[in-house]
Amino acid sequence: MTAEERAEELASDLGVDKEEVERDLANLLEYSVPIEEAVQSLRRKYGGGSRGSDGAPEPTDVADITTDDAAASVTAVVLTVGKRSIRYQGEEQVIFEGELADATGTISYTAWTDFGLSPGDAVTIGNAGVREWEGEPELNLGESTSVTPAETAPEVTARVGGDSDLAVLESGDRGRNVEVHVVEVESKVIDGRDGETDILSGVLADETARLPFTDWNPHEAIVQDADLRIENVYVREFRGVPSVNVSEFSTVRPLDRTVEPADSSRMSIREAVSSGGAYDVEVTAHVVGVRDGSGLIQRCPECGRVIQKGQCRSHGEVEGVDDLRVRAILDDGTGTVTATLGEEITADVYGGGIEAAREAARAAMDQEVVADAIADELVGREFRVRGNVSVDDYGANLDASAFTAVEDDPADRARALLEAVR
Repeated sequence: MTAEERAEELASDLGVDKEEVERDLANLLEYSVPIEEAVQSLRRKYGGGSRGSDGAPEPTDVADITTDDAAASVTAVVLTVGKRSIRYQGEEQVIFEGELADATGTISYTAWTDFGLSPGDAVTIGNAGVREWEGEPELNLGESTSVTPAETAPEVTARVGGDSDLAVLESGDRGRNVEVHVVEVESKVIDGRDGETDILSGVLADETARLPFTDWNPHEAIVQDADLRIENVYVREFRGVPSVNVSEFSTVRPLDRTVEPADSSRMSIREAVSSGGAYDVEVTAHVVGVRDGSGLIQRCPECGRVIQKGQCRSHGEVEGVDDLRVRAILDDGTGTVTATLGEEITADVYGGGIEAAREAARAAMDQEVVADAIADELVGREFRVRGNVSVDDYGANLDASAFTAVEDDPADRARALLEAVR
């Protein structure tokens, strides 16, 4: 049975307009929804609920939209509008994306057609598709969607416009504007979707934080130590932390002020973990334990993974390459995180490099003596640890770039803090 025949049958069963069902079914199939799933979605859409005279769902509160809905209509204020190009079904597609809000909450959207949206617009959106995106409902505005000025603008508490500090950016943000200092920048050639592609990558900073960035369409203004306003960026997760993405539709211009870049973000472990991932943060905490897999370890020469008894999960039996690392459990009273120290920092902690660790292991006929010596040196002491925090299903991890013992008196620090508060 063809899609047209399925639409006719569905319209007959539900007693609704055939042409409308055909449009909606074609729209879902265009998004690569399997036809049986699309039919069930349309049955849910037309099978119940309050509907207007045009057959579209009545406007609902943003907070009431769920991923179980096939479609929704809302009256909301446009918070942000981003524009970028994606590869969809083998072709380039320009999309518009951002966030909407009403008095009950916010929701992200993707518009596959240019509806002329601008931040601050109050609009009524009819018959928008609903899909799940990063675990949350998102509105999809397509050919069957209507967008008209709202008779009354809803009151919203969310900030209108995309101006954002780096510290508050999260993976999934679209249509954001940042004012930053270019801390590091490097030109690279990568294997892109159209072959070899020139990009820029590096680190941006403002007064609140530092974040990595990628410019997929290199802008001449992005140079070392430049102070810039970059409009229409989107944020994706890269190695567990938010990363700023600059596209061909982003605008970059010099600032007439100097941005004082944050050195690093000092946070409690709770703050770093609850953010879902943080770049270049500093925590002060005690080492309360050293995890298995610390000390003298062996890695697969092919993929670099840690191996056990000469076995790599991906490459089977291999001749391991010796390495040093520490997986230290940090606790600052607000939470815990596992800090991973690489070879150089581990050698400093241990007091010797890989060869010294090998000699100790051979003398004791036990490789664990290296981890034991490291634990004796670290456990119970307080350290300042700097690096990137990532959070996944297995817990929170800090990839350390600096690891320094705290030698000052805690009482002196407490007195200094009280004096600062006064």
